[in-house]
Amino acid sequence: MHAFRDDALGDHDAVGLARAIRRGEVGAAEAARDAAARVRAVEARLHAVQVHLDVPAHGFGSVGAFAGVPTFVKDNTDYQGLPTGHGSAAFAPRAARRHAPFTRQFLSTGVTVLGKTRLPEFGFSPTTEYEDAEPVRNPWHTGHSAGGSSGGSAALVAAGAVPIAHANDGGGSIRIPAAACGLVGLKPTRGRVVANAQGRRLPIDLVTDGVVSRSVRDSAAFLAAAEKHWRNPKLPPVGLVEGPAERRLRIGLLLDSPNGVRSDAATRAAVTETAQRLERLGHSVAPVEVALDPRFTQDFLAYWGLLSFLIGATGRTFGADFDRRRMDGLSRGLREAYLRDWRRTPDVVRRLKRTREAYAAAFRGLDLVLSPVLAHTTPPIGHLNPAVPYATLIERILAYVAFTPVNNVVGTPSISVPATGTTADGLPVGVMFSGRPGAERTLLELAFELEADQPFRRLQDV
Repeated sequence: MHAFRDDALGDHDAVGLARAIRRGEVGAAEAARDAAARVRAVEARLHAVQVHLDVPAHGFGSVGAFAGVPTFVKDNTDYQGLPTGHGSAAFAPRAARRHAPFTRQFLSTGVTVLGKTRLPEFGFSPTTEYEDAEPVRNPWHTGHSAGGSSGGSAALVAAGAVPIAHANDGGGSIRIPAAACGLVGLKPTRGRVVANAQGRRLPIDLVTDGVVSRSVRDSAAFLAAAEKHWRNPKLPPVGLVEGPAERRLRIGLLLDSPNGVRSDAATRAAVTETAQRLERLGHSVAPVEVALDPRFTQDFLAYWGLLSFLIGATGRTFGADFDRRRMDGLSRGLREAYLRDWRRTPDVVRRLKRTREAYAAAFRGLDLVLSPVLAHTTPPIGHLNPAVPYATLIERILAYVAFTPVNNVVGTPSISVPATGTTADGLPVGVMFSGRPGAERTLLELAFELEADQPFRRLQDV
């Protein structure tokens, strides 16, 4: 289901809508009003929104690349005056007293915020589902997951309610919902955008903020606009990427997870077809091996458990009524598994930090690596629900999320773009390109080239 119609938003992406607003063809207030109407039209089926404002809390954006473009912020990021719930039933959220640093950077692009989108509890799950609440549903097929943890944002953008929305990624949470919903999802290099305070205090800061969008140029324009607010002097500038590059690339091909998870037939076909397109476009593609420590998957899971433990131990910072017993089955299971073997934490962190050596070795002689985003196509609602017994749920998650976490551990950029084909029941399939630290420009240039070669399938055309 979708909300595309003949109104102020039309079928504009964010760049196109911002241009129409600048030219006076539509007004920012009109765009916000029509976006709010679109949200209402789909929300009863998609359940993507945590907080919805018909009137923006801080007025209409008037300056920046996306001046006046309506959008949403993910509900794990503070927006002054709105509650931050983190997708959890363990506490009653309270209104944030100030914007998070990234919120200020996002607002500097000129967007008009209409509310906050739903996520699974504390962003731990690759699907946006709950034990005792409606799941966020995929607009391409409402019986299937919209991905996670930025599932609410992805569902709204794919359905046409807004052209772009905030997302963040601590293990795939931009790229997974982008793949599930047929969107572009760029996870920037660690430090490319302003970091949150919590992440800076952790041994490894896994989370990077960004957006999900329907076009490559929207993701490129966001990054360029964000850079005007703040740019990390330790990274090469990206600037505004506006199309493909002339340079032909050396691209490694990875069909199965380095730790042995084999991708399913539809996923392999999508990645293989993309590799063939790249060769037709003049790039060289050859198989690559990424020699990760065999313990990487279990180490990442242990680190995820550490995060759940820390949340449970410090939960009263979210609210005085925080009760870790009300955390969902996935959060509780991660915490309990961690506590059984917490003494391994220093070794786990040390091995995870060494992952950058294996990653760098894989890139010798290469510019990018092409792989699946996920090991199998988008599952039905319920397959990854946090009420599933923990041992079964973790087995299913590890069989699904087998490619994305490496970039979070190493801190490298990675982008999900829609493949040309779909699953047998019409769901999108994403493919992923990963690069060295600071390689966002190369990733965006290649994504532009694939989009120009064969435009991405649009939900409104199905």
